[in-house]
Amino acid sequence: MNKKALALFMTLVLVPMLTVGVAGCAGEEVAVGQTLGAQNGTTTSASTATSGATPATGSATTAAGTQTVAAASEALYVSYDSEDEDATWDASQASQIILAGSSIRFDGAGATVAGSTITIKSAGTYVVTGALDDGQIVVASDTDGTVRLVLNGADITCSSSAPIYVTSADKTIITLADGTENRVTDGASYTLDDSESGEPNAAIFSKDDLTINGSGSLTVRASYDNGIVSKDDLKITGGNITVDAVNDGLKGRDCIGVKGGTITVSTGGDGLQATNDTDAEKGYISIEGGIFNITAGTDGIQAQTTLAVSGGDFTIATGGGSANSTGDSTSAKGLKAVGGVFVVGGTFNIDSSDDSIHSNGTVKIDGGTITIASGDDGVHAHAILEINGGEITITKSYEGLESAVVTINDGTVRVQSSDDGINVAGGADGSSVGGRGGQNDFTVNENNQLYINGGYVAVDASGDAVDCNGRIFMTGGTVIANGPTNDGNGALDYLGEFTVSGGYIVAVGSSGMAEAPGESSSQYSIMVNFDQAQQAGTLIHIESEDGEDILTIAPTKQFQSVVLCSSAIKEGATYKVYLGGSSTGIATDSLYTGGSYTPGAENVSLTIAGIVTTSGATRGMQGNGMQNGGGTKPAGGTRPSRP
Repeated sequence: MNKKALALFMTLVLVPMLTVGVAGCAGEEVAVGQTLGAQNGTTTSASTATSGATPATGSATTAAGTQTVAAASEALYVSYDSEDEDATWDASQASQIILAGSSIRFDGAGATVAGSTITIKSAGTYVVTGALDDGQIVVASDTDGTVRLVLNGADITCSSSAPIYVTSADKTIITLADGTENRVTDGASYTLDDSESGEPNAAIFSKDDLTINGSGSLTVRASYDNGIVSKDDLKITGGNITVDAVNDGLKGRDCIGVKGGTITVSTGGDGLQATNDTDAEKGYISIEGGIFNITAGTDGIQAQTTLAVSGGDFTIATGGGSANSTGDSTSAKGLKAVGGVFVVGGTFNIDSSDDSIHSNGTVKIDGGTITIASGDDGVHAHAILEINGGEITITKSYEGLESAVVTINDGTVRVQSSDDGINVAGGADGSSVGGRGGQNDFTVNENNQLYINGGYVAVDASGDAVDCNGRIFMTGGTVIANGPTNDGNGALDYLGEFTVSGGYIVAVGSSGMAEAPGESSSQYSIMVNFDQAQQAGTLIHIESEDGEDILTIAPTKQFQSVVLCSSAIKEGATYKVYLGGSSTGIATDSLYTGGSYTPGAENVSLTIAGIVTTSGATRGMQGNGMQNGGGTKPAGGTRPSRP
């Protein structure tokens, strides 16, 4: 997109001072003045600069008071006790709770029955069978130790409160007995124990730690508010759990930890949510495994501090999916955390009306297979986006990757976008306009940086394929950029310098704002702007004087410019550029490898006499960051309006 004139400082490793939005428990945003730190001095080493972000804190006033928020540099993880994963019990030592319609029979010790309510007062194991038409299991243990509820074919309904209600216990474990089906159902209205806090507010509600394990099934129907809530830690290590809730599905105030099981959630609110916004060491979600099928009206998985995923299989749809990017101000993101989202492994299929992966601080992807269709950004971080591995495929987005500092060290990234493919800081391109929660609150400044040190990136964008309101440093990797047809945009668009010391980049698109890497590079570039626009699929072929194939590409859209920066380009050598013809090679992301080329029409012959060798005219930038032309957003590249 068009850049505003901006003075550039020489400091390369500063992480920008940002104005960010911090998500409250209900997805409401509040402004935060957040400084993410800096390192003193200057450097020209891109590898050094990538680690220059040092988290610091800012503060915001929320309904709960003043909250300290940090852009997280690492994730918080759940620890498990042996009993969290142990789904066995000693039947000879267990008490029996037999549900019989409107009455309850109890055989054992540690509990009392009053009508259709049983109150468990001591630690121990309690096996629950039968059906309760309108009653309640209350855990109010005043002894040390764990209360284990074994649901062994139990169907529990309560029309006016939480069917399972833990008011006090060191820990409660709900074990789903092997081979059993269990159901918990509430009514549409509650008689509250505490009207000020609005509690209880879930079909299964615990004021203390709650663990669910076992291999049986549990279906929760929550017509009043939430499905399963723990005011402390919520851990799941097994079971086939289905939650249908009018508001949120699973909530753990201090944390949610999932290590196994199958979790199916359909909600009007969030799928999974950790809400503690007063303690920087809490309010996190840690997922190590499991199968997740989440259909959420708002966010799919949302954490107040960090969200860490190291394994699991995720299918997530939020806000009606990517086809429903209507501009609703309600947050409807796929994976979301205020401090940071950290993905080490797992398989993801996310269809979101809002950003698919989002953090007000950091997003770090080290592995996993991620497929995204987004009504807004594919992956968005206010401060730092770092990709170190994995396979990321963004099939639909407004902007594909977006942050103030983007670093790509490894992995495979493919992006389809209606505006910019990779957007560093947003700037004056309209990204910061709107009102959807937790999104695009950038201010353009000299510290916005894009680092490409490795990996494979293929972008097909209607706006700028690579857009950086700051400097770009490339030391390795491959970038294939199919850019815009509109002359107000360019396949490469940057403010300042684009320094290339290694790697391979080819960029095709319109010529009006075309740019090549800068003169500060140590690797040579060619930029050819053709006299007239060429049809999509027309081959561009560049070869050396002795016939060595340097480039063969079939752009996906109409084009009038090509930029190539490669270690194969040598000073003093002459290269011929052809249009048309055919190739017997294999095309991947429009770039051909192998095979042989049958020549089309020779367009130009170039001899490399400097770092950037240019043929043809352009009205825009030419590798120096100075802009001469204007431009408008491409058709189809309008960010969904945010009321």
